[in-house]
Amino acid sequence: MGLLSSKSSTSSRGSFQGIAGELLFNALEKLSEMDFKRFRDVLAHGDLQGQRCIPWGRLQKADRTDTKNLMLRFYGGDAALNVAEAVLEQIHLRDTAAWLREEREKALRRAAFSSSSVSDYKKNYKKDIRNAYSRMKDRNARVGDKVSLNHRYSKLVIVNKHRDEEQREHEIMAMGRRHTEIMKEQANSSVTVDDLFKPSPDGWTPKVVVLLGAAGIGKTMTARKIMLDWASDKVFVEFDYVFYIHCREGNLLTSEASVEDLISRCCPSGFPPLTEMLKNPEKLLFVIDGFDELRFSFDRPQADLCSQPWEKRPVDIILSSLFRKTVLHDCSLLITTRPAALQKLSKCLECERHVEILGFSEAERKEYFHKFFENREQAATAFQFVRGNETLFTMCLVPIMCWIICTVMKQQLSRKRDLTQSTKTMTGIYILYLSALLSSLSSELKQSMPEVLRRLCSLAADGVWKQKVLFTEEEVHEYALEDRKVLPLLLNEHTFHKDIDCISTYSFIHLSFQEFFAALFYLLEDEGEAQMLPADPTRDVNKLLENYSNSRNYFMLTVRFLFGLLNEERRNTLQKETGCKISPKITQKLLTWLQESQKNALAVLTQETTVIRELELCQCLYEIQDERFVTTALDHFTGMYFRGVNLNQFDQIVLSFTIKNFPRLESLDLGHCSFIWDDPKDYTGLQPAKQMYPEKQQEEGKESPIHLLCQALEKSGCELKTLRFDQCQLTGACCRALAPVLRAKTTLMELDLGGNKELSDRGVKLLCEGLNHAACQVQTLRMGCCNLTAASCKDLAAVLGATPSLAHLDLSDNPLGDGGVQELCRGLTQPSCRVQKLWLWRCCLTEVGCRALATVLRMNPNLTELHLGDNELGNAGVRQLCESLRDAACRVQILSLWQCRLTEACCADLFTMLTASQSLVHLDLSENDLGDSSVQLLCEGLRQPTCLLQKLWLKKTGLSKEMLQNLAALKEIKPNLNIGYI
Repeated sequence: MGLLSSKSSTSSRGSFQGIAGELLFNALEKLSEMDFKRFRDVLAHGDLQGQRCIPWGRLQKADRTDTKNLMLRFYGGDAALNVAEAVLEQIHLRDTAAWLREEREKALRRAAFSSSSVSDYKKNYKKDIRNAYSRMKDRNARVGDKVSLNHRYSKLVIVNKHRDEEQREHEIMAMGRRHTEIMKEQANSSVTVDDLFKPSPDGWTPKVVVLLGAAGIGKTMTARKIMLDWASDKVFVEFDYVFYIHCREGNLLTSEASVEDLISRCCPSGFPPLTEMLKNPEKLLFVIDGFDELRFSFDRPQADLCSQPWEKRPVDIILSSLFRKTVLHDCSLLITTRPAALQKLSKCLECERHVEILGFSEAERKEYFHKFFENREQAATAFQFVRGNETLFTMCLVPIMCWIICTVMKQQLSRKRDLTQSTKTMTGIYILYLSALLSSLSSELKQSMPEVLRRLCSLAADGVWKQKVLFTEEEVHEYALEDRKVLPLLLNEHTFHKDIDCISTYSFIHLSFQEFFAALFYLLEDEGEAQMLPADPTRDVNKLLENYSNSRNYFMLTVRFLFGLLNEERRNTLQKETGCKISPKITQKLLTWLQESQKNALAVLTQETTVIRELELCQCLYEIQDERFVTTALDHFTGMYFRGVNLNQFDQIVLSFTIKNFPRLESLDLGHCSFIWDDPKDYTGLQPAKQMYPEKQQEEGKESPIHLLCQALEKSGCELKTLRFDQCQLTGACCRALAPVLRAKTTLMELDLGGNKELSDRGVKLLCEGLNHAACQVQTLRMGCCNLTAASCKDLAAVLGATPSLAHLDLSDNPLGDGGVQELCRGLTQPSCRVQKLWLWRCCLTEVGCRALATVLRMNPNLTELHLGDNELGNAGVRQLCESLRDAACRVQILSLWQCRLTEACCADLFTMLTASQSLVHLDLSENDLGDSSVQLLCEGLRQPTCLLQKLWLKKTGLSKEMLQNLAALKEIKPNLNIGYI
């Protein structure tokens, strides 16, 4: 290894005298006092292979430096080395003699470097670094397989600022959209790697940069990328050489070494020109990766440190000398560390710059997924799934979490499995994350993990109960969490200013991890140790569940993880990884809580205790992934009611799982819900599902946003009766998914799709494929305000003739027009049609449409309700209806004609109809300009004994006060008549 001094670099390096002196001195330094005395004795009296001995008088009091100088003076540089080797052989120090021979050969080669060869070496060094760092070993790879670092690396958010306690708390607790906003704020003020050694605004240029980051956040990947980019002339071009030192490897160095030895180890090819390198230490950068992994003590006095790069010392002294700048004072250092080791590091450094890696921004997370997967479509599928789960997506700010999730999903996709059916749960992925962190521990440290984990879980649970995410040093020490070898893996350390002092606080990487460990606290077998810990939180899970009901936001994930950790397979995995005993004894308590959880005040008041109204309950059931447990828990319920909820992709997967294991499900109400799907063109947030499925994609057969739920309903053994998707922004493609449900669920009686303006004619055509099936028994179909036209009516007409079960059809607020109604009436007049209620208000109808409907009134005795409000029927249209209503075959009981542009001219027809109809009991004429005289005529009809009308609505019809009094007087003649005119 290279052992040239910076002192001799000032003299002529062409002379071998200086090199020989350094080699001699370092060889003598290796000798013990006894061996050094024997060496001098042989040098004065032994056989020196033809060389004269040095008089003992000169050697008797000579120290190592004096001895070196005497040998150089007596023999010259080259011969002095020959003599030294011979003497070492004579006193049986053959290892030292061999070392001297080897170092002599290396030094001779180094001395031969010319300025041109140094330049060539620099180019070759960069080439070697590019070769060494351009590819990286993937954790999943087979032996010898590597992936491209440039291809896999995604930029991280690096900030050069300190956050206060409140900011840290918000960052740790934020989830979903709020967390995305915080990361965007940080990214807007972030720095790049190339900025790390740039001068500050006041002109100060740092020589030491500390890169902080939590476990798995990407520190090593960034350090390796720096090496590759420097060697590619992309960053830090001001440095001639950059050396990478991984501290985990430094722990393996038990023998003494020098700074030159460390540099030589960093050089892929041997014999680096150390002399030339060390001439300009300001051109050197050392990347010290993983300071927190060093197991050394750095509390060395200044006198113990070395000042020359060839001095051999224990590795901790060499590194301390570099950090404290007693050697190579002008060189630069880039040190990566976890926050928990920052206090120890700060004792060694002066005038350093601190920057912190926060992880991936939202855009970088997406980029990472696309770089991990070779298949673009698979990358998009995997990313969309994670984007739909706010908790997992938030945690994907940690690169190792991204890697774990991508690994799991790649396995599923390679087996041709649907992610939505086979993806691991959140609990399972957190266990994988914990396993990945613990894999770096030695077998000795792993033995202490059960004890450490029990204490850590107690701390986490205590924090959940007190609703705190930052812990003081005193609180951490109270739980005996002082193991500096394990603690940095699991807790982050933060430093804040308080008054004139600095204080250290600790936190889990995110609140979700704190809640994970808090949940584990309730399942760990108590081996007596926890009782000795102060402020031990209650182990009564019933109290936790009771408080969950009052503080959902804080206890939500804790309870969800409780269920996830009860899964037998994951429990066994965790026991194997941690060595802790995990008990499922709280299973029955959780089951009881689930079945009682929906009994709110309203449910008790209405005696309605069988409907699930909280999606979180389904999330808990999904986490446990135990079908027997889930079925038992759901046996207490018959319906699910989630109106007005934004359902992301993960929510839909959870609902699908619940439906599949819900044999008693009778009613599913998802009205006014938004089915959220990630828009691949949008990094800023989630978009309604309709934007993900434009018509072109629908034509290509892309699945609809509700296909998961529909597949679950189709495969479920439940006897579903009611299904509501009203005002859910569904598209036509959704009806393709719904059609099989109509065929499979012969018990389904009500389907509500009203208010989905994007459903349109194509959706109806797809839906009719299910409605026309002989197994379909739907009785009520609501498709109001779905942007249907006459084309839909043609398809529905065929359904009316083929589906005798259909009794209630609502097509209101659609631009059907007269042509559409004419098509519809062809089905309504079929003998097999059993429609009883027909809603066609605001459908652009005129007198022409009334003519077709009038035929239906005479030919379809099943029709009992007809709603035609807000149509341009006019007096002529009503006249045609009245003719049919007088027919004895007509059975219409309810007729709604509000806001149909009627005037007093129609009242004569209405009078005749009222006295002749044998079925009409409810007539709505509101919001028509009838006037007193026409209503007076109606009153005459109402007085007739043949008039059966019981309800008459005349709101906003321009009646005088006197006319209203006359209407009120009718109550005396016909007490059963109810007239509404306000």
